[in-house]
Amino acid sequence: MDIPQLASRMRFVLCEPAHPGNIGSAARAIKTMGFRDLRVVAPREPGYRTHEEAVAYATSSVDVLEASRMHDTLAEALEGVTFAWALTGYDREFGPPMSPLRPAAERSVAWLDEVEGDIAFVFGTERSGMTNEEVMLCQGCAAIAADPASPSLNLAQAVQITAYEMHMALMAAEGHEGELYDWQSRFEHEQPASVEAVEGFFRHWEEAMTACGVHDPANPKFLMPITRRLFGRSGLTQTEIDLLRGICAAIIRPKRERKGSKTGA
Repeated sequence: MDIPQLASRMRFVLCEPAHPGNIGSAARAIKTMGFRDLRVVAPREPGYRTHEEAVAYATSSVDVLEASRMHDTLAEALEGVTFAWALTGYDREFGPPMSPLRPAAERSVAWLDEVEGDIAFVFGTERSGMTNEEVMLCQGCAAIAADPASPSLNLAQAVQITAYEMHMALMAAEGHEGELYDWQSRFEHEQPASVEAVEGFFRHWEEAMTACGVHDPANPKFLMPITRRLFGRSGLTQTEIDLLRGICAAIIRPKRERKGSKTGA
């Protein structure tokens, strides 16, 4: 599974950010979700791309930070955008209609399929959020559901949540809802151990449990049936069998006793 192609038509716009670190964190936030287009409107620090704090917070996403575009006005940053969402925690009397973030992301995916141009999510300055004038330049408002006792998110946190919701919506549209990328399942492709190998382990396990006094072959009770049920659920691989048999060998004869006596048996 690859990053959805439509991700290239998503913009994340920061209006008048005061702290370079938040810009760097925003760059990292969008890149982890497969996006690259970061726009910055009238930042307090015009040299944010090379600012020590921004670079440190961007970590492996310095390329997105360096490639970000700086604009004098929000209107300039929205050129070529078909629909812009204002990220705001509450609706405005004369602003565009409000939507929860998740449905907004889903609608954005549908628009990307149907119309030309980009879709943008716009974020306000850290202290006060988006101004009414900035909201009026957008076609919709989107809000992140938050506890009313503490409804204010850090700028980079809001960008991360928004990028995640948009990423999930894009994946669902491509038929990958609920899936992970291949690199996140690195160990799921190992072949299960053969029946012969598993049975060899069980014999070794029984010998080890007998050696340490846990198991009495004359009065076996339920140790081996429970052991089979326990390891049967896990779907042992050959690597795991090798590890467990190494433990069994150490129980039967500690390493200090085996030193210098290894044979080819």
